[in-house]
Parts: sequence; structure tokens; C-alpha cells
Amino acid sequence: MLERLGIAGTGVIACGLAKVAEPHGSVVVWARSAASADRAGEALAGTSAIVTTELDSFTDRTFVVEAIAEDREAKGALLADLHGRLDADTVLATTTSSLSVGDLARASGRPARFAAFHVFNPVTKMSLVELAFPTEADERTRARAHELCEALGKRAIEVPDAPGFVVNRLLFPFLFDAVRLLERHNLGPAEVDECLTLGAGHPMGPLALLDLVGLDVCAAIGEGLGIEVPERVRALAAEGALGRKSGRGFHAY
Repeated sequence: MLERLGIAGTGVIACGLAKVAEPHGSVVVWARSAASADRAGEALAGTSAIVTTELDSFTDRTFVVEAIAEDREAKGALLADLHGRLDADTVLATTTSSLSVGDLARASGRPARFAAFHVFNPVTKMSLVELAFPTEADERTRARAHELCEALGKRAIEVPDAPGFVVNRLLFPFLFDAVRLLERHNLGPAEVDECLTLGAGHPMGPLALLDLVGLDVCAAIGEGLGIEVPERVRALAAEGALGRKSGRGFHAY
């Protein structure tokens, strides 16, 4: 890996990306708090990834990926902060799939060296990276994003700067429709999921997939896509039943 990678965030996606990248080169992970740093340190135990709470630890990084919550204001503020700390040639990227890449690029202060770097959970197993670029992105930025994906053993596909890109734009209406079907016909989550795994060959049922992504994240993605989020998804998220990461969602874990 030619790039010195920085990852801003400590969630499942951020730590998954760090695990994938660490065998190929230098990786620094930024945590917003000491508690987040401790959790990330546990998740990355046994790797050489460095976890820090200091953004200035990114000053020598050549490619920095923001991977915090899907919130426009929070992402924009962090990207702008990073811009002021990084070398002029460093590429800034975001893991968003539902927010405008162009808007985030302009908020970052470096649209010519900006990309959406949308990896999929679990990052260690999913091979696709959806790459999207603002109109201002130069050819070298595009080439470096593709080269990084190749170095990580990922398949990069360029997609348009549209909410949801390709995968989520097609996937979430289907997932949410499974929730509505469940409620309309009083089906059990296991029954719905088994129909799709046994009858359609899906590796995971739609309700289990919502749990894997995280119901709070799913609601945010739905809002970003401008599609109706089922009330059951919102209610579970409000209860703290976020899916696998909390031990309960549509299924218990």
C-alpha cells in the first residue's frame, strides 16, 4: 500500500477498514474520546494499527478516510478540521452513501482531492468499494482512490454522486418493504428471513441484514435517500434495540 492511511472514527466500519488495511501498510485510527479509543483498541488487538485521540497524529497521513456517524453537520465539521491539519496533497475521503459527496467535498475545503470511499459491512469480507467523486476531483485523486482499493484487495466501482449510490439505492426500499410485509401479515422475522435465504438464495435475510447494519444507521440512510422509514425500525432504534451491536433488533443476539 503506497498510501499512509488515516481513519477518523472507531465504529464497525472504521475498525473493519483498519483491519483490512493494516497488513498492507501504516494505519492510524482517530477516536473522539478515550472511551472510544479503548473500544477501538480492543477491536484492533493483535494488529499494528495505532489508535489515538489526537487529530494531529494525521499530519503525516497521505489518505484520510472519515468514517463517523451519518450526520451532515458532524461530517462537514470534522472534514474541515482535518483539511487544516493535512498536507495539501493528502486525499480526504468519506464513507457516506446517503449524503451529497459534492456538499461534503466543499465543506472539506479540498474538493479537488476528495472522494467517497463507501465500504460495506463486514469490511473484512465484502469486496466492493463504491467510489464517488465531486466534479472538482482531479484525475490523480481518482487514480489514487482506485489504487488504494486495489492494494486492499477490493473491487472499486465508480458510481454517481446520488443518494445511496447504487447498492443502498436499490437495497433499502427492499429491506424496508420486508419490514412492512412482516407487520401487515403478522409474520415472524425468522420466517421472512428464511423465505429469502432458502427461496431466493440470499446469504442473509432482509431483517437480519437490517440488524447487521444497525437500525439507527438504517433510519439515517432511509432519511438520506428520501424514502419512508418503517415505524417499527424507528421504534426499535428508540428503545436502544439497534441490532447486532446492541444484542437485540428484529432478532436477539
